Amino acid sequence: MAKILIATEKPFAKVAVDGIKEVAETAGLEVVLLEKYTEKAQLLAAVADVEAMIIRSDKIDNEVFDAAKNLKIVVRAGAGYDNVDLEAATAHGVVVMNTPGQNSNAVAELVFGMLVFAVRNFYNGKAGTELKGKKLGILAYGNVGRRVAHIAKGFDMDVYAYDAYCPAAAIESDGVKAVSSQDELFEQCEVVSLHIPATAETRQSINYALVGKMPKGGVLVNTARKEVINEPELLKLMQERTDLKYVTDIMPETDADFRMLGGRYFSTPKKMGAQTAEANINAGVAAAHQIAAFFKDGCTKYQVNK
Repeated sequence: MAKILIATEKPFAKVAVDGIKEVAETAGLEVVLLEKYTEKAQLLAAVADVEAMIIRSDKIDNEVFDAAKNLKIVVRAGAGYDNVDLEAATAHGVVVMNTPGQNSNAVAELVFGMLVFAVRNFYNGKAGTELKGKKLGILAYGNVGRRVAHIAKGFDMDVYAYDAYCPAAAIESDGVKAVSSQDELFEQCEVVSLHIPATAETRQSINYALVGKMPKGGVLVNTARKEVINEPELLKLMQERTDLKYVTDIMPETDADFRMLGGRYFSTPKKMGAQTAEANINAGVAAAHQIAAFFKDGCTKYQVNK
């Protein structure tokens, strides 16, 4: 019987673990738990005899793969997977998957929770502005971006999007205006929401020059990855342009400096995009189904490494 390790420094909700176990047991798989671990040594010991892993934001590197002699598959319960060393996984013959779409609504709702908070001046008692009629730019039109667009229409916003890998026709079929570049997106929109992954191409790409193109009163929302922000340049720009606001669920390294901006910045204390009961359950159970399919018939539909 193949063994699945649920290795979560930040645990799933109990109902999610129960759902994972139900899927696994139906497929003839065993589940073991490592929750709230505090040292890497605990993780290294736990992976020694397992064939599969379900993780959240846990860091899985070459050392972990070396320790996991029987490991065949790792599923990241969520969309992002930059916490897994894909090259090391491939070198060890391990398939890595994510669970795209399972957290999309949770992240999209968070975007608007923070956005309303920002345009109402963080509820400081002073008059703010409304979202109705404002131009919202979505940078990357994947599962989350599409959900953000759908919600934005409920606010009567004008929705724009740019995605280098999504055809303009596909964007416009959703009633969203496709623009030809990210520069154009920032120039056109009072609000820009980031949904790009952290890649060699995107790291540090949200910088002084790009954000500086935003109209007066612009709001930047980041629920993507910390690495896509050029923090020193964004901080410099916001010090110069006192009309700009920045809200994020990924605390910057320079959080203390951003807090000096006088009420134009907000960060959650930890990443919150997928922190809902529904997303927690959806992603965990989806991961279990993907592992079951992998062991049953070799399905690698959501594989992210080569």
